[in-house]
Amino acid sequence: MKDLAATFQDRELTWLDFDTRVLELTEDPTIPLLERVRFLAIFSSNLDEFFMVRVASLKAKIERGVTAPNSAGYTPKELLKIVLQRTQELVGIQAERFRDVIVPELAQHGIEFLKISELSQDERDHLKDYYNKRVFPVLTPLVVDPSHPFPYISGLSLNIGINIESTDDFDISFARVKVPSNLPRFIRTSDNSKFRFVLLDELIAEHLSELFPGVTLKDHFFFRVTRNQDLDLDEDETDDILQTMERELTRRRFGPPVRLEVDKVINTQVLNELMDELEIEPQDVIKYDSPLDLRSLNQIADLDFPDLKYKPFRSETAPELRDVDPDSADSYFAALRKGEILLHHPYQSFTTSVVKFLENAARDPQVLAIKQTLYRTSGDSPIIEALIEAAEAGKQVLAVIEIRARFDEMANVRWARKLEEVGVHVVYGLMGLKTHAKLSLVVREEGDVLRRYCHVGTGNYNPKTARFYDDLGLLSSDPVLGEDLSRLFNELSGHSTKHDYSRLLVAPHSLRKGLLMRIKRETKNHLDGKPSWIRLKLNSLLDEEIVASIYEAADAGVKVEVIVRGICSLQLNNQARRENIKVRSILGRFLEHSRIYYFRNDGAEDYFIGSADMMQRNLDRRVESLVRIDSEKHKERLKGILDDSLSDQYSTWKLTEDNQWVRNVTDTDGNYLVNFQDHFIDKHNRA
Repeated sequence: MKDLAATFQDRELTWLDFDTRVLELTEDPTIPLLERVRFLAIFSSNLDEFFMVRVASLKAKIERGVTAPNSAGYTPKELLKIVLQRTQELVGIQAERFRDVIVPELAQHGIEFLKISELSQDERDHLKDYYNKRVFPVLTPLVVDPSHPFPYISGLSLNIGINIESTDDFDISFARVKVPSNLPRFIRTSDNSKFRFVLLDELIAEHLSELFPGVTLKDHFFFRVTRNQDLDLDEDETDDILQTMERELTRRRFGPPVRLEVDKVINTQVLNELMDELEIEPQDVIKYDSPLDLRSLNQIADLDFPDLKYKPFRSETAPELRDVDPDSADSYFAALRKGEILLHHPYQSFTTSVVKFLENAARDPQVLAIKQTLYRTSGDSPIIEALIEAAEAGKQVLAVIEIRARFDEMANVRWARKLEEVGVHVVYGLMGLKTHAKLSLVVREEGDVLRRYCHVGTGNYNPKTARFYDDLGLLSSDPVLGEDLSRLFNELSGHSTKHDYSRLLVAPHSLRKGLLMRIKRETKNHLDGKPSWIRLKLNSLLDEEIVASIYEAADAGVKVEVIVRGICSLQLNNQARRENIKVRSILGRFLEHSRIYYFRNDGAEDYFIGSADMMQRNLDRRVESLVRIDSEKHKERLKGILDDSLSDQYSTWKLTEDNQWVRNVTDTDGNYLVNFQDHFIDKHNRA
């Protein structure tokens, strides 16, 4: 490929585009108030992760002396400057929206945020008692003086910096108090029915003189540090990846700072001293005029105000499983023998389908073996318990645990240890490759036959996130798919140089070339006058080779439709692409996580679902899988999802001809459009 520069949108900037879309949800009047509050918290959480990983990686490139522009035409220094400027603009919008829109609306419903000076005497007495009993005992004031060096500031902790008047008796100029993260951030001012809150950090600040008796406190401010949390695991230099991971997780706590968040009111001299101590540059300072760390707004969003939240939603059991006898494993497996079951979560229950699949397998004496991949799961996972139960019952159990799943590494290390203790065969996949595929395989003895049952999904085996992640899954007893999964699991636990599969495309061996072949086939079909069409629903579209092939198809006249939740490097930078490429983004109550890949194929339509996004890491550095959907009924369901995702009658974001994301909120008559996910809720409620 030649002359790729400036033909792609930059990864980091499109990520900020995504978080901008999240922020736009906080001003949507059709979304209940407390849900908009939660989107403010999600925005903050997303931005934290962005700095911990992506900005940290960008700064590392600068430190290594990388000066070459990327495929979007930016050098690392240029890109970092733009990223930090945009971040400052976004947090300014967030602060303004919280202060000027959300806080007044909450007050109208009896939820108030107050300064301590605004409280009644009874409320002040109540808070004083709370402070003495619950807060003061856990605080640790740390001073900086000749015998006390500047303290280590842990990543994402909220801190109070205090300027102290030095005297002949006290050679102290600065102190720090860490705000406890294990106490509620918003403290109710009384035990009565009112919902009036003060911030924990402001309550601590009110009593600072009690932490530093006998010294003069000049002023105080709040600050927060974000540290590099990107792991650097050298698998070639380790004999035990589990022990290496545990050491690396300990080291990660002390990653270098990449961002300093402070009050706008901070004294310039004090800020300079703080930057010196933290070894951080002025451009890495983000200033706020609202409370720092609005992730804590989840506490407010959880308040029991049903009228200010989404209407309760209950997942339905897939129709094919509704008549299954809950006390009979054979009844469950008989339902799978009748035909494959396409699942759409959270509209269809993960618990009554996938969890029940593994629980039945664990308890059924006819099941001989269970093989399972685990990337992320919940803290009290029934799936882990099922694997433990199966191993204790003497079944052969294999768990492929990805201990490098970002920010879930420690939890996965603990699960690995626990499973090993009960006799589960625990492996960590292939060296140098994260195992991201979502796969289950059950081997069952049925008379003289060993039958294989399997599940291939787009989402994690996590019953908690399955309640609010939009994902797809396929339950099957197809012997062809069962053979594919047997071979793939054998590759993950053993060794194989043969990577041919019948219904699966598997990274890093066949997924990239399989998708490229199908994109190029659509281009050729169009040029030959045959029906052609490409439709993709995914989380991220970034891989340059894939995008270049999409450009080639669009330039030739192929219609390309993309539904992408997050990163998207497509640029509609010529007339053919503006005419032939249609890009949408859907955000809302549920996190759109499913992946669907469709190719017209001259009428012999190809549909795939699975775990892989179109990023280089997914295609080349992970074990990923897509499964071909063969049932015409299931193809029609997937077509319906794609049709609805791209329909102008639902509220979505469009990538415009000038490469901007614009949300269509109302129709031509000014009426609010139906939310795409509400449409699916209604659709399943009617079923």
